[in-house]
Amino acid sequence: MTDAPVSDRTRWAGLVFISIAVALIIVDSTIVNVAIPSVVDELDITSTQVQWVQESYTLVFAALLLVFGTLADRFGRRRILLIGVVIFALSSVVAAAAPTGDLLIASRVVQGVGGAMILPATLSLINATFRGRERGIAFAVWGSTIGGMAAVGPLLGGWLTTYFSWRWAFGINLPLGIIIVIGVLVFVRESRADDPQRVDVVGAALSIVLFTSLVFGLIEGRTYGWWLSDTPPGFWTADISPIPFAFALALIALIAFIAWGLHRQRVGRSTMIAFGLFGIASFRNGNIAAMIVSLGEFGIILSLPLWLQNVLGYDALQTGFVLLALAGGAFIASGLAGATSGKVSPLGVVRFGIVAEIVGLVIVGLVIAVDTPWWAIAGGLVVYGFGVGLATAQLTGVVLADVPVSQSGQASGTQSTSRQVGSALGIAILGTILFSSLGTQLADRLADDDLPVGIQTTIVDLVVDSAGSGIAALEVRSPEVAQEAREAFSEAPRYSAFSAAGFLGLGLLATIGLGGRRRRQDASAPPVSR
Repeated sequence: MTDAPVSDRTRWAGLVFISIAVALIIVDSTIVNVAIPSVVDELDITSTQVQWVQESYTLVFAALLLVFGTLADRFGRRRILLIGVVIFALSSVVAAAAPTGDLLIASRVVQGVGGAMILPATLSLINATFRGRERGIAFAVWGSTIGGMAAVGPLLGGWLTTYFSWRWAFGINLPLGIIIVIGVLVFVRESRADDPQRVDVVGAALSIVLFTSLVFGLIEGRTYGWWLSDTPPGFWTADISPIPFAFALALIALIAFIAWGLHRQRVGRSTMIAFGLFGIASFRNGNIAAMIVSLGEFGIILSLPLWLQNVLGYDALQTGFVLLALAGGAFIASGLAGATSGKVSPLGVVRFGIVAEIVGLVIVGLVIAVDTPWWAIAGGLVVYGFGVGLATAQLTGVVLADVPVSQSGQASGTQSTSRQVGSALGIAILGTILFSSLGTQLADRLADDDLPVGIQTTIVDLVVDSAGSGIAALEVRSPEVAQEAREAFSEAPRYSAFSAAGFLGLGLLATIGLGGRRRRQDASAPPVSR
């Protein structure tokens, strides 16, 4: 059933609140990075828990995007968006009040559920409401919001953490959620698919097993051992580490997920991933590129706040100001993306954006040192943010350009999942690179000292497990050792930045497959809302 056309003023006002909803989940995923050192100090969490504070959110986010993309088509995209905002805001309150790291991680899991409801609903609402050049502009606004909020989040988090408490970094989501709910109810019309599909419960379960076991293996490998384990978890009794079994389970779940999905497609039933849409070149190749690009895109945001605060001695607000440079680049890109919409090939913009991201990360990696001035890091982040703003906005449009509106929910869920899977893998892989290289670099430096092996091990464990915040304690006992720790912690984010640039290079290569022939959409078609 098709409702009456929505007026231009209402549609664009609705886009504002849809973009704020996206900003809510993006700000939350980045605002935490600046607050992490304060969380470590107050809740006494380990570096592995630091990764899980981020990863639990991203993991659940990625695992449920497909489910809620389908549910949004069936029960209403605006309805799912509103429910997601409410869940997200309430779980943020729990996170703000969390007395332990475990409860904080648990609340982040629930936040991931809310975020997974919000993101595909916003994409499909835009896809159903705008057409032609307007759709390109709308996607540019949506994508630039992601790029800009990725840096505004740290600034807001730094201000709240410095002058109030890290808990307000989560508490701020409640008033924002109320604003979004009111705006969406007033300006956004409900939209549904003409022929909604039932949720594939088995496929959903397999996808959750797949993502959970894969990310668990990537994050916990350095803790439990990649093959043999001297420190197995309490539930494990074998000599072999549980990590190889986690990876094997992920592989089995992947094979089963694909086989089950193809089977359901053959018998005419709904599937978690729109396998039929992968026959569209722009959708298929765009998803591959989106996943690889996302893997390298935001990994540096995990390591930089820890390095700026624990090595250079910045407070949370100063860290936020440095990372604001990323927002500056993204906002410049948003203006350029809007001005060139319909004039420059979206694929060309995507490629240029990825190149800019690579250049920005290389600059950051080259200048990182124990005495790096803030402007040197900010310069690289401006270039990086500029690339994020361009690539994020236009890649979304490329992926969904040829997708029928009736399947926009499932398609947007699939492409969002590709991004989030890439982000989850990026946080897991780059986080592991960060802390593993930190431990290796510090151990090598301490090996040249005359300290007993046991003390060397204790120092390495202190710095790594505290995600760098233990360096301040070392300063009191041994300034020389603290300096070595700072030097090691400067090498670690360098490796992380170069690794992220490498993944982005693979993403750039993946866009080669996006140059095929694509169907032109009817730009004159009137916008509709279902």
